[in-house]
Amino acid sequence: MNDRILPDYSEDLGHGVFQIDTGFGRPRFDAAYLLVDAGRAAFIDSGTNFAVPRLLATLEALGLAPEAVDYVIPTHVHLDHAGGVGLLMQELPAATLICHPRGLRHMVDPSQLWAGATAVYGPEVMARDYGQLVPVAAARARASEDGMLLKLGTRELRLIDTPGHARHHHCIWDPVSQGWFTGDTFGLSYREFDVDGRPWALPTSTPVQFDPEALKASLARLLEPRPQCMYLTHFGRVREVPRLAALLVELVDRMVEVARAAQAERHERIKRDLLTVYADSLRAHGCSMAKAEIARLLEVDLELNAQGLEVWLEKPPVR
Repeated sequence: MNDRILPDYSEDLGHGVFQIDTGFGRPRFDAAYLLVDAGRAAFIDSGTNFAVPRLLATLEALGLAPEAVDYVIPTHVHLDHAGGVGLLMQELPAATLICHPRGLRHMVDPSQLWAGATAVYGPEVMARDYGQLVPVAAARARASEDGMLLKLGTRELRLIDTPGHARHHHCIWDPVSQGWFTGDTFGLSYREFDVDGRPWALPTSTPVQFDPEALKASLARLLEPRPQCMYLTHFGRVREVPRLAALLVELVDRMVEVARAAQAERHERIKRDLLTVYADSLRAHGCSMAKAEIARLLEVDLELNAQGLEVWLEKPPVR
């Protein structure tokens, strides 16, 4: 390690954890993380293809060569988390991709992933926001397992299966910082909603695999080691973990109530009612932001959460 200055989109969080704003969407919206220990490194989440130069520049600023990266670990294969994995792997000759077994094939052959995302966003948005997906050679890819341990320098990371947001989601435990890298399992926490330094969070029900009961079970499992912090992709490190976990469970239940109550004009009603749920929760949090501004900041999440809840409503009950 040296004393070179990090780029302004990267932040040293201590314990060898570096947060990188990928530039996706808006500032402080989408993060990737670089872990460094004893001269070895791992990237957790990648952002899109357009984030790869930022990830590599942060690595260089720390005086580390691309050969120092042992792992690239997307929390799941949604493109704001894993869209840049293939391109990043091309730049890291010693790295192994560690991916949830349900998502691994989509990193080796991203054609179906691309088609599914294009059906949601359209080809113009895909080209503008994500760029062309690059496949990862199967020989450089490895499926994770629940409870899997990975050696990184002197520390040992642990991966666990955390469905609920997506069935292809795992979270990564760092014993040094006593924190989880949570992808979307621990929800979204935008810094604009902080009140006196205290964060607020909301669950994400992005289509097509939202499962409220599985998500609540995953949240409970994340609490088991009594984490000191959570490293969210959207966005950054948060503390006050038990309070936020309770808030997420409460909001999951209220989101389910909203979805079940919607009948005519279902999609628009779910969006309107979700906004009310989130605005009420933010008021209880102490946030005085106008409802219109909340709607602007959560515009994408309201749309995707409504879509995901509609998909969930159409699924047959689990017996």
